[in-house]
Amino acid sequence: MEKIKITKTASPKAKPDYNNLGFGKYFTDHMFLMNYSPDNGWHDPRIVPYGPIGLDPAAMVLHYAQETFEGMKAYYTADGRTLLFRPWDNFNRLNSSDNRLCIPHIDVDFAIEAVKTLLRVDSDWMPKAEGTSMYIRPFVIATDAHLGVRASNTYLFAIILSPVAAYYPEGMAPVKIYVEDEDVRAVRGGTGEAKAGGNYSATIRAQHRAQAKGFTQVLWLDGVERKYIEEVGTMNVFFKIDGEVITPSLVGSILPGITRRSCLEMLRHWGVPCSERRLSIDELVAAIEDGKLEEAFGSGTAAVISPIGQLTYGDKNYVINGGKTGPISQKLYDTLTGIQWGKLPDTFGWTTEV
Repeated sequence: MEKIKITKTASPKAKPDYNNLGFGKYFTDHMFLMNYSPDNGWHDPRIVPYGPIGLDPAAMVLHYAQETFEGMKAYYTADGRTLLFRPWDNFNRLNSSDNRLCIPHIDVDFAIEAVKTLLRVDSDWMPKAEGTSMYIRPFVIATDAHLGVRASNTYLFAIILSPVAAYYPEGMAPVKIYVEDEDVRAVRGGTGEAKAGGNYSATIRAQHRAQAKGFTQVLWLDGVERKYIEEVGTMNVFFKIDGEVITPSLVGSILPGITRRSCLEMLRHWGVPCSERRLSIDELVAAIEDGKLEEAFGSGTAAVISPIGQLTYGDKNYVINGGKTGPISQKLYDTLTGIQWGKLPDTFGWTTEV
């Protein structure tokens, strides 16, 4: 692979207030770009000043949504290091998504080096306040100027950086979720297990309805029988029922979350009973009514762990764990963030230094 060329901006942007970042509002001075063509493969890797990307109005990504992306973070530690959390898993998942959408694979080691190089170039943007991190968004888009459904021949791989605080304004406070029984997110055999933009745009209507009713997110049911729990909002979901932590099994319509995998590995390491299986909404409601549901939470890169304090299904509201954060949710959050920010030893080998 070619060496990454670096062109630095002549007009650095003003830095945001790092105590009031929000999520996804601000972007650093530079971005990474790399092109693909059948003759040259992935080529011309470069870091350039952040700015608009020129696209032909007929670019296939705009019409047929042939694109994939990832979400990952870098963390500043108290001893001055910058750590990435399981970046190889992110780029392996990106290649899996690319495979589903007929996009050429990207070398994982080179992609990680591109992330590290970009973070070094924009190191003065690295947030250092408690609870903040650098969100990293790699994405691939189809760039052929062509109308007609087929795989593009050319692509653009890009990486942008955004200093962020907590994804949800509630932070670790339990959120209220609404069980969506009208729209569906994905079905087996579709693109539900790929991290592709179309999956997310399909969730906007339900999310909009839920938020208008005062809920933070929606709980998705399967798209065929409309009875099995799949995901919560943009996260995987876990329920502790009668001492066992249960998360829906990966059946082809659920994103294989990296935080989900980390949670399962930690739970098994701690000896907590846990399983991956199909869980129906009726079984969950019965567990609530029988007093067996001890806690529930979502997991994802953006939010890390998001406890669920209330679940609404139809016209019934169910309060979970008294509306409080459960001990498993808290322990997972404390351990994950402790490893990510370098406060706890990384006994799992999940982090790598920039």
